[in-house]
Order: sequence, then structure tokens, then C-alpha cells
Amino acid sequence: MRRGNAYRVPIGGRRREGGLYGMRMTAGYGERRRRPWPLLFAVLLLGSFLLLAYIVASYAVYDTLSSVSGTCHPADVDNTPEHFTAAGIDEAVTDAYAMPAPQEVEFHSRDPKHPELMLRGWWIPGRMPTSPAVILVHGVGSCRRDPNVLMAAGMLHRHGFGVLLMDLRDHGDSDDEDLRFAGGTEEYLDVLGAWHWLEEQGGVSEERIGIAGMSFGAATTVVAGGEEPRVQAVWEDSSFADMDQAIRDYLVREGYPTILAPGGELAARIVAGDDLTARGPLMEIPNYTGRPLAIVHGLADTTLSPHYAEQLRDAAEAAGVDLRDFWLVPGSEHTRAVLEHPDEYESRIVEFFTQTLGTP
Repeated sequence: MRRGNAYRVPIGGRRREGGLYGMRMTAGYGERRRRPWPLLFAVLLLGSFLLLAYIVASYAVYDTLSSVSGTCHPADVDNTPEHFTAAGIDEAVTDAYAMPAPQEVEFHSRDPKHPELMLRGWWIPGRMPTSPAVILVHGVGSCRRDPNVLMAAGMLHRHGFGVLLMDLRDHGDSDDEDLRFAGGTEEYLDVLGAWHWLEEQGGVSEERIGIAGMSFGAATTVVAGGEEPRVQAVWEDSSFADMDQAIRDYLVREGYPTILAPGGELAARIVAGDDLTARGPLMEIPNYTGRPLAIVHGLADTTLSPHYAEQLRDAAEAAGVDLRDFWLVPGSEHTRAVLEHPDEYESRIVEFFTQTLGTP
């Protein structure tokens, strides 16, 4: 055992660093370390603000895209099968496709979550009791009074087809669910409700029933035909291909960052319980293998890009779909081909459904 002051600190001397006592002096009496809490608090505050801003902006995007009024477009409220008009089109043109007074009909959606939903439409039988029939489906924010579906119906009817013009849920005279459009992921069940009514009440055999849709109604129609293999033929005019891509393209067109797309889709799940990407035209195309499909799109469309039609065509060719008609219409805006090129449109749609459903 060592003696003396070997471990003592000399009077007036400096304590050596690194020894036991030095460590205590440094930790206990040295300069205090700076606390990081103010910086962390600022970061958390900024993060919370950015998250809140993202949530609000995402909801605004979803609300803008999905909200519908539950009524027809104001310009179309007076349109009927007997007489209808269209902006920029001479009445003599639309009058040529006037139809007889329709039967008002009601039927239920095939939606198991909303079996009480009552849908309404106009039924105009074909020339013969055995004539084939086509269901006409309007776009978002529109209804069966839209001149583009009335025009297409008139073209088919004057060649002997029966036509059923329907109002989707939350549109026109049909019941409202939540006044939100779900991109076709729910509405396709409304279209299948119309298909079922034609078979059960309209007296049309299933192999003689086709569907034609415009815009988002076209997307809904493609989904309906993909989910119900007994649908014989589908004519789609101006559909999107993939909903996620359509949302992103909308954001770019309106000057919003595309990072809001996932937030908008999440808002749909939270607010309305809708999974906007659960079903879509592009993913349904393989279900059409061996069945007939027609794709129409205006090359001047600024609402839904004609590139979507090319995507659907490529998918159809890869899946072995019976693509009977693929028509990119020069100079036509969104769903305007039926109004601006009536002669060719009539020839094509009548030929398509005659080949696929049989002669009226």
C-alpha cells in the first residue's frame, strides 16, 4: 500500500485530466451541454403544419373530383328522348335521332352494401319483342338527359334496337347514396342492375344485351362488363384507363403537385369508404378475353387524354380481346364525336352491336 500524498492534488496545482477526479470535475462542473429540445420542437411543429396542410389539400382534391350535385346538368334538364338539343349542334341534327316516348322504369343496384338503392331510367323497346337491347350510361355530373347518350340511343333505336337509358346513383332521378362519384368502383353494380332488369323485366335474353358508356360512364361500363362475363359486348367512348394515373394527370393539368394523389385516395377511403383504385378499365381488360369490345376517343380531348384509349387498346391486344373497333376521332373534344360526326358514329356503333348482339 502506497503512502504519502501520491494521490493528492498539490496545493495551487491543476487537476490532471483523465483521472477519476478529472472526469468528475469535467462532467459535474464543466460547461453544460446544449439541450436539443428547442430544435426538436421546431421540427415537430413544422412537420405537424406540413402534415395538416397535406391533409387539407388532399381532401380538397378529392372533394373537387368526387362531388356531384345529384341532379342533371342544368343545360340538359329539358332533354327527353322525343326532343333534345346539344350545345353547338343544329337542332335538325339532333331531331333526326328523336325517339318515341319512353317507359319510366325503376330497378335496384346489384350493390350488396346498398340493396335499397332505387335507380331510374327510360326504356324504349326495339322494333320486335326479340330485338337486342343496349344500356346507355352517362358520365359524372350528368344523367340520361345528356345529349351524347340520347344521340347514341337514337342511332341504335332507329335501326331497331331497344335502348335503356339509366341514371347512376347520385345522379339524375336515381337515389342518392353519398353524392360522391367512386370512379366506377361502386357504380358498375348500378349498370349490372340495369342489365339484370333488362333480362328479367324487359324480356331481353342475356346474349342480346350490350352496354355503351360515355366518359366516366364508359369506365363504369368497362368495369361492369369485366365483372359480369355474361355481358355480350361493350362500347366505350372516352374512358380513362387507370384511375391513379387519371388523378395524377388531373393534378398536373390543374397545377397541383402529384404528391397529393395518395392523400386524395386515402381521403376517399376515410370520407366515403371508397377504394378508387380497387377496380378500373385497364385491370378489367384481361377479363374480356374472347369477347367483343369497341374503343372510341376524340384526339382533341382535353378532359381525358386519348392516350388512355391507346393504353386500353394495347392491353386488349395483349389479352386476346376481340377488339372490333378502335376509333381515334380527329378534332373531337371529350365525348363530342357522336355529335360532330353523327353519320360515321352511327355506322360504327350500329355495325358493332349488330355483329355482336344480332340483327334487330
